[in-house]
Amino acid sequence: MSQEISPEIAQRIKLLEEKFKNSGQDMTSYLDGLLYDKYLTYWDYIRVETLLSLQVTSTEFPDELIFLSYHQISELYLKLIIHEQKQIIENENLTGAFFKEKALRINTYFSVMINSFEVMITGMERDQFLKFRMSLLPASGFQSAQYRMVEFYSTDLINLVHPSVRSRFRESGTSTTHLELYDNVYWKKGGIDMDTGEKTLTLKQFEERYTPRFLRIIEEVESSNLNQKYLSLPEEEQTQDLKDALRTLDQNTNINWKLMHTGAAHRYLRKEGKAVKATGGTNWKEFLPPSFQKICFFPTLWTEKEHEEWGQQWVNHVLNTK
Repeated sequence: MSQEISPEIAQRIKLLEEKFKNSGQDMTSYLDGLLYDKYLTYWDYIRVETLLSLQVTSTEFPDELIFLSYHQISELYLKLIIHEQKQIIENENLTGAFFKEKALRINTYFSVMINSFEVMITGMERDQFLKFRMSLLPASGFQSAQYRMVEFYSTDLINLVHPSVRSRFRESGTSTTHLELYDNVYWKKGGIDMDTGEKTLTLKQFEERYTPRFLRIIEEVESSNLNQKYLSLPEEEQTQDLKDALRTLDQNTNINWKLMHTGAAHRYLRKEGKAVKATGGTNWKEFLPPSFQKICFFPTLWTEKEHEEWGQQWVNHVLNTK
Protein backbone atom coordinates (compact mmCIF):
# COMPACT_ATOMS: atom_id res chain seq x y z
CA MET A 1 0.00 0.00 0.00
CA SER A 2 1.43 3.36 -0.99
CA GLN A 3 1.80 5.97 1.71
CA GLU A 4 -0.15 9.18 1.31
CA ILE A 5 1.85 12.34 0.69
CA SER A 6 1.49 14.71 3.62
CA PRO A 7 0.10 18.22 3.02
CA GLU A 8 3.46 19.70 3.98
CA ILE A 9 5.32 17.63 1.34
CA ALA A 10 2.63 18.31 -1.28
CA GLN A 11 2.94 22.05 -0.65
CA ARG A 12 6.71 21.94 -1.11
CA ILE A 13 6.38 19.91 -4.33
CA LYS A 14 4.01 22.56 -5.62
CA LEU A 15 6.47 25.31 -4.74
CA LEU A 16 9.28 23.41 -6.44
CA GLU A 17 7.16 22.98 -9.57
CA GLU A 18 6.58 26.73 -9.66
CA LYS A 19 10.27 27.44 -9.12
CA PHE A 20 11.45 25.20 -11.95
CA LYS A 21 8.59 26.20 -14.25
CA ASN A 22 9.51 29.88 -13.88
CA SER A 23 13.15 29.09 -14.68
CA GLY A 24 12.27 26.92 -17.69
CA GLN A 25 13.64 23.77 -16.07
CA ASP A 26 12.23 20.26 -15.72
CA MET A 27 11.60 19.45 -12.06
CA THR A 28 11.62 15.69 -12.73
CA SER A 29 15.26 15.82 -13.83
CA TYR A 30 16.21 17.64 -10.66
CA LEU A 31 14.34 15.09 -8.55
CA ASP A 32 16.24 12.29 -10.33
CA GLY A 33 19.48 14.08 -9.50
CA LEU A 34 18.42 14.32 -5.86
CA LEU A 35 17.54 10.61 -5.87
CA TYR A 36 20.93 9.56 -7.21
CA ASP A 37 22.99 12.03 -5.22
CA LYS A 38 25.12 10.80 -2.31
CA TYR A 39 24.62 12.02 1.23
CA LEU A 40 26.87 14.95 2.05
CA THR A 41 29.53 14.43 4.72
CA TYR A 42 31.23 16.99 6.92
CA TRP A 43 34.67 16.18 5.60
CA ASP A 44 33.57 16.55 1.98
CA TYR A 45 31.72 19.81 2.61
CA ILE A 46 34.60 21.41 4.53
CA ARG A 47 37.22 19.82 2.24
CA VAL A 48 39.09 18.78 5.38
CA GLU A 49 41.78 16.72 3.68
CA THR A 50 42.52 19.50 1.19
CA LEU A 51 42.55 22.12 3.92
CA LEU A 52 44.94 20.19 6.12
CA SER A 53 47.24 19.50 3.18
CA LEU A 54 48.00 23.22 2.80
CA GLN A 55 50.26 23.45 5.86
CA VAL A 56 53.50 22.72 4.03
CA THR A 57 56.45 23.96 6.06
CA SER A 58 59.86 24.92 4.67
CA THR A 59 62.03 23.66 7.53
CA GLU A 60 62.18 20.94 10.17
CA PHE A 61 61.56 23.35 13.07
CA PRO A 62 58.31 22.28 14.81
CA ASP A 63 57.15 25.82 15.59
CA GLU A 64 57.08 26.81 11.93
CA LEU A 65 53.77 24.95 11.67
CA ILE A 66 52.30 27.37 14.24
CA PHE A 67 53.56 30.36 12.28
CA LEU A 68 52.23 29.05 8.97
CA SER A 69 48.85 27.89 10.28
CA TYR A 70 48.12 31.12 12.12
CA HIS A 71 48.76 33.20 9.01
CA GLN A 72 46.53 30.95 6.90
CA ILE A 73 43.75 31.26 9.50
CA SER A 74 44.17 35.05 9.46
CA GLU A 75 43.82 35.14 5.68
CA LEU A 76 40.53 33.24 5.96
CA TYR A 77 39.21 35.80 8.43
CA LEU A 78 40.35 38.62 6.14
CA LYS A 79 38.35 36.95 3.37
CA LEU A 80 35.26 37.04 5.60
CA ILE A 81 35.88 40.73 6.39
CA ILE A 82 36.07 41.59 2.69
CA HIS A 83 32.89 39.54 2.15
CA GLU A 84 31.07 41.79 4.64
CA GLN A 85 32.61 44.98 3.23
CA LYS A 86 31.42 44.18 -0.28
CA GLN A 87 27.86 43.71 0.95
CA ILE A 88 27.95 47.27 2.30
CA ILE A 89 29.62 48.70 -0.79
CA GLU A 90 27.25 46.99 -3.24
CA ASN A 91 24.06 47.81 -1.32
CA GLU A 92 22.19 50.46 -3.31
CA ASN A 93 19.58 50.96 -0.58
CA LEU A 94 21.90 51.01 2.39
CA THR A 95 20.45 51.67 5.83
CA GLY A 96 22.24 52.48 9.05
CA ALA A 97 20.94 49.26 10.59
CA PHE A 98 22.36 47.09 7.79
CA PHE A 99 25.66 48.97 7.91
CA LYS A 100 25.90 48.49 11.68
CA GLU A 101 25.16 44.76 11.45
CA LYS A 102 27.97 44.25 8.94
CA ALA A 103 30.38 46.45 10.89
CA LEU A 104 29.69 44.40 14.02
CA ARG A 105 30.46 41.22 12.09
CA ILE A 106 33.73 42.68 10.88
CA ASN A 107 34.61 43.64 14.45
CA THR A 108 33.89 40.09 15.56
CA TYR A 109 36.31 38.70 12.97
CA PHE A 110 38.99 41.19 13.94
CA SER A 111 38.45 40.47 17.63
CA VAL A 112 39.04 36.76 17.04
CA MET A 113 42.28 37.50 15.18
CA ILE A 114 43.46 40.01 17.77
CA ASN A 115 42.67 37.81 20.76
CA SER A 116 44.23 34.74 19.16
CA PHE A 117 47.47 36.54 18.32
CA GLU A 118 48.79 35.26 21.63
CA VAL A 119 49.50 32.09 19.64
CA MET A 120 52.11 34.09 17.76
CA ILE A 121 53.44 36.10 20.69
CA THR A 122 53.96 33.27 23.19
CA GLY A 123 53.36 30.16 21.10
CA MET A 124 56.75 29.92 19.41
CA GLU A 125 60.28 29.52 20.67
CA ARG A 126 62.24 32.65 19.78
CA ASP A 127 65.34 30.74 18.72
CA GLN A 128 63.30 28.55 16.39
CA PHE A 129 61.59 31.54 14.83
CA LEU A 130 64.82 33.44 14.23
CA LYS A 131 66.17 30.41 12.40
CA PHE A 132 63.24 29.18 10.32
CA ARG A 133 62.32 32.72 9.25
CA MET A 134 65.49 32.84 7.17
CA SER A 135 64.11 30.10 4.94
CA LEU A 136 61.07 32.28 4.16
CA LEU A 137 62.96 35.15 2.55
CA PRO A 138 61.84 37.35 0.92
CA ALA A 139 58.25 36.42 1.83
CA SER A 140 56.67 38.54 4.57
CA GLY A 141 53.31 39.20 6.20
CA PHE A 142 53.83 42.65 4.70
CA GLN A 143 52.68 40.99 1.47
CA SER A 144 49.15 40.24 2.68
CA ALA A 145 47.13 41.59 -0.24
CA GLN A 146 43.82 40.95 1.51
CA TYR A 147 44.75 43.25 4.38
CA ARG A 148 45.51 46.02 1.86
CA MET A 149 42.17 45.34 0.20
CA VAL A 150 40.44 45.72 3.56
CA GLU A 151 42.06 49.17 3.79
CA PHE A 152 41.12 50.21 0.26
CA TYR A 153 37.53 49.04 0.71
CA SER A 154 37.31 50.90 4.02
CA THR A 155 38.32 54.46 3.25
CA ASP A 156 39.41 57.17 0.83
CA LEU A 157 42.90 56.65 -0.54
CA ILE A 158 44.11 59.99 0.86
CA ASN A 159 43.51 58.60 4.38
CA LEU A 160 46.07 55.86 3.69
CA VAL A 161 48.80 58.20 2.48
CA HIS A 162 51.87 58.46 4.71
CA PRO A 163 51.39 61.30 7.24
CA SER A 164 54.64 62.99 6.16
CA VAL A 165 53.05 63.93 2.82
CA ARG A 166 49.34 63.60 3.51
CA SER A 167 48.69 67.31 4.11
CA ARG A 168 50.50 68.23 0.89
CA PHE A 169 48.27 65.92 -1.12
CA ARG A 170 45.17 67.22 0.63
CA GLU A 171 46.10 70.77 -0.38
CA SER A 172 46.61 69.74 -4.01
CA GLY A 173 43.02 68.50 -4.12
CA THR A 174 41.55 66.90 -7.26
CA SER A 175 44.70 67.43 -9.32
CA THR A 176 46.26 64.39 -7.60
CA THR A 177 45.91 61.05 -9.38
CA HIS A 178 45.15 57.72 -7.78
CA LEU A 179 48.57 56.46 -8.83
CA GLU A 180 50.32 59.37 -7.09
CA LEU A 181 48.43 58.70 -3.88
CA TYR A 182 48.98 54.95 -4.15
CA ASP A 183 52.72 55.48 -4.58
CA ASN A 184 52.69 57.27 -1.22
CA VAL A 185 50.56 54.92 0.90
CA TYR A 186 51.94 54.56 4.40
CA TRP A 187 52.91 50.88 4.28
CA LYS A 188 55.33 51.34 1.38
CA LYS A 189 57.67 53.07 3.82
CA GLY A 190 57.93 49.72 5.59
CA GLY A 191 59.23 48.13 2.42
CA ILE A 192 62.37 50.23 2.35
CA ASP A 193 65.65 48.56 3.34
CA MET A 194 66.96 50.08 6.58
CA ASP A 195 70.57 50.05 5.35
CA THR A 196 70.37 51.04 1.67
CA GLY A 197 67.19 53.13 1.54
CA GLU A 198 66.14 51.13 -1.54
CA LYS A 199 62.94 49.17 -2.09
CA THR A 200 63.24 45.64 -0.74
CA LEU A 201 62.61 42.66 -2.98
CA THR A 202 59.60 42.02 -0.75
CA LEU A 203 58.04 45.33 -1.79
CA LYS A 204 59.04 44.97 -5.44
CA GLN A 205 57.42 41.54 -5.67
CA PHE A 206 54.28 42.81 -3.96
CA GLU A 207 53.93 45.83 -6.24
CA GLU A 208 54.49 43.78 -9.37
CA ARG A 209 51.84 41.23 -8.49
CA TYR A 210 49.12 43.36 -6.94
CA THR A 211 49.40 47.00 -8.08
CA PRO A 212 47.04 46.57 -11.07
CA ARG A 213 44.42 44.90 -8.86
CA PHE A 214 44.82 47.48 -6.11
CA LEU A 215 44.38 50.37 -8.54
CA ARG A 216 41.22 48.77 -9.97
CA ILE A 217 39.76 48.45 -6.48
CA ILE A 218 40.71 52.03 -5.63
CA GLU A 219 38.98 53.25 -8.79
CA GLU A 220 35.89 51.11 -8.22
CA VAL A 221 35.27 52.22 -4.62
CA GLU A 222 36.34 55.88 -4.82
CA SER A 223 32.79 56.98 -4.01
CA SER A 224 31.52 53.78 -2.40
CA ASN A 225 34.14 52.73 0.15
CA LEU A 226 32.90 52.32 3.71
CA ASN A 227 33.77 55.87 4.71
CA GLN A 228 31.94 57.34 1.71
CA LYS A 229 28.98 55.04 2.33
CA TYR A 230 28.76 56.33 5.89
CA LEU A 231 29.02 59.98 4.85
CA SER A 232 26.31 59.52 2.22
CA LEU A 233 23.78 58.16 4.72
CA PRO A 234 20.96 60.49 5.76
CA GLU A 235 21.72 62.08 9.12
CA GLU A 236 18.98 60.08 10.86
CA GLU A 237 20.64 56.85 9.67
CA GLN A 238 24.00 57.87 11.16
CA THR A 239 22.99 56.52 14.54
CA GLN A 240 25.21 56.47 17.60
CA ASP A 241 25.26 52.67 17.47
CA LEU A 242 26.63 52.80 13.93
CA LYS A 243 29.21 55.42 14.90
CA ASP A 244 30.34 53.29 17.83
CA ALA A 245 30.65 50.22 15.59
CA LEU A 246 32.73 52.16 13.04
CA ARG A 247 34.95 53.66 15.73
CA THR A 248 35.56 50.15 17.05
CA LEU A 249 36.35 48.99 13.51
CA ASP A 250 38.91 51.80 13.24
CA GLN A 251 40.46 50.83 16.56
CA ASN A 252 40.54 47.13 15.72
CA THR A 253 42.06 47.57 12.28
CA ASN A 254 44.35 50.55 12.73
CA ILE A 255 45.40 50.24 16.37
CA ASN A 256 44.75 46.88 18.05
CA TRP A 257 45.60 44.58 15.13
CA LYS A 258 48.78 46.49 14.33
CA LEU A 259 49.79 46.70 17.97
CA MET A 260 49.54 42.93 18.30
CA HIS A 261 51.91 42.63 15.34
CA THR A 262 54.17 45.22 16.93
CA GLY A 263 54.18 43.21 20.16
CA ALA A 264 55.18 40.07 18.28
CA ALA A 265 57.92 41.95 16.43
CA HIS A 266 59.08 43.46 19.72
CA ARG A 267 59.36 39.97 21.24
CA TYR A 268 61.07 38.24 18.34
CA LEU A 269 62.93 41.00 16.49
CA ARG A 270 64.59 43.02 19.24
CA LYS A 271 67.95 41.97 20.57
CA GLU A 272 70.04 43.86 23.12
CA GLY A 273 68.14 47.08 22.51
CA LYS A 274 68.47 46.93 18.72
CA ALA A 275 65.90 46.03 16.11
CA VAL A 276 66.49 42.98 13.95
CA LYS A 277 65.30 43.21 10.37
CA ALA A 278 61.89 41.71 9.82
CA THR A 279 61.37 38.90 7.32
CA GLY A 280 61.99 40.30 3.86
CA GLY A 281 64.01 43.19 5.26
CA THR A 282 60.94 45.29 6.03
CA ASN A 283 61.43 48.04 8.59
CA TRP A 284 58.87 46.92 11.17
CA LYS A 285 59.54 49.67 13.70
CA GLU A 286 58.72 52.36 11.15
CA PHE A 287 55.88 50.43 9.56
CA LEU A 288 53.82 48.78 12.32
CA PRO A 289 53.31 51.24 15.23
CA PRO A 290 50.00 53.05 14.57
CA SER A 291 51.08 56.24 16.34
CA PHE A 292 53.67 56.74 13.59
CA GLN A 293 51.12 56.39 10.78
CA LYS A 294 47.87 57.72 12.29
CA ILE A 295 45.78 55.80 9.77
CA CYS A 296 42.07 56.35 10.31
CA PHE A 297 39.26 55.08 8.11
CA PHE A 298 36.52 57.36 9.45
CA PRO A 299 38.24 60.67 10.32
CA THR A 300 35.01 62.58 11.00
CA LEU A 301 34.21 60.25 13.91
CA TRP A 302 37.30 61.24 15.92
CA THR A 303 38.31 64.43 17.70
CA GLU A 304 41.52 66.26 16.95
CA LYS A 305 42.97 65.15 20.28
CA GLU A 306 42.11 61.52 19.55
CA HIS A 307 43.91 61.78 16.22
CA GLU A 308 46.98 63.24 17.92
CA GLU A 309 47.10 60.44 20.51
CA TRP A 310 46.38 57.64 18.03
CA GLY A 311 47.91 54.50 19.61
CA GLN A 312 50.56 56.55 21.37
CA GLN A 313 50.17 55.25 24.93
CA TRP A 314 50.85 51.63 24.03
CA VAL A 315 53.81 52.46 21.81
CA ASN A 316 55.37 54.67 24.49
CA HIS A 317 55.08 51.86 27.00
CA VAL A 318 56.34 48.96 24.87
CA LEU A 319 58.83 50.53 22.49
CA ASN A 320 60.13 53.20 24.89
CA THR A 321 59.61 55.94 22.32
CA LYS A 322 59.01 58.70 24.87
